Amino acid sequence: MNKNNFSNINEKEMSISEHLNELRQRVLVTLLLFGISTFSSFFMLKKLTIFLQRPAQGIKFLQLAPGEYFFVSVKIAFYCGVLLCLPIAIYQIIMFILPGLTGAEATILIPSLLGSVCLFFIGILFGYTILAPAALTFFINYGADIIEPIWSFEQYFDFIILLLLSTGLAFQIPIIQVFLGFLNIISSGQMISVWKYIIVIATILGAILTPSTDPFTQLLMALAILILYFSGVSVLIIFKK
Repeated sequence: MNKNNFSNINEKEMSISEHLNELRQRVLVTLLLFGISTFSSFFMLKKLTIFLQRPAQGIKFLQLAPGEYFFVSVKIAFYCGVLLCLPIAIYQIIMFILPGLTGAEATILIPSLLGSVCLFFIGILFGYTILAPAALTFFINYGADIIEPIWSFEQYFDFIILLLLSTGLAFQIPIIQVFLGFLNIISSGQMISVWKYIIVIATILGAILTPSTDPFTQLLMALAILILYFSGVSVLIIFKK
């Protein structure tokens, strides 16, 4: 009986070369889907450009250098390819590491990865619908009676993409908290006990992560970070961690 069990275990185990072959196949699938997503985005550049311009209502965009819009188009297609391919990449990671995880590890890691992707896209949505309009309204109205706002589309795109990515990364805070809590590195009680320092840190992060200099947008980011932090604490309290 023991010999049969041992042979069954050996049959399930994969050699290093088989693991490398599986990894190569999953990487190739991910890269192929990334290439398809990026290439497909070129056929929707007009709609994507209008979509990115929407938070800056009333602004006239200029192409200030030869090929500026072309290079921005490449950036737009690249970032769209990354965003569209991200769920597939996370799925490939989960399927690759899943056989080597114990039940307890899988219970923590897999929901964390899935939650991380969801929160990242929620953060991007929050940045696009709330932070970007708030920041751009401030810049548009400031000095509008003296100077007509005419912007370079490349600089505008760099501003928007930095704002969206930084917001998406900020929304990873609850995932980090839950991960640390389930590993018993830090408890929910300890997280609550340092709330005064968290307010200061959230204010600093709000200033760092927000590419704009207006205090209103930085305050919104700081509030979002605080809400995310205490949401993570609440999850740990529910699970008694």
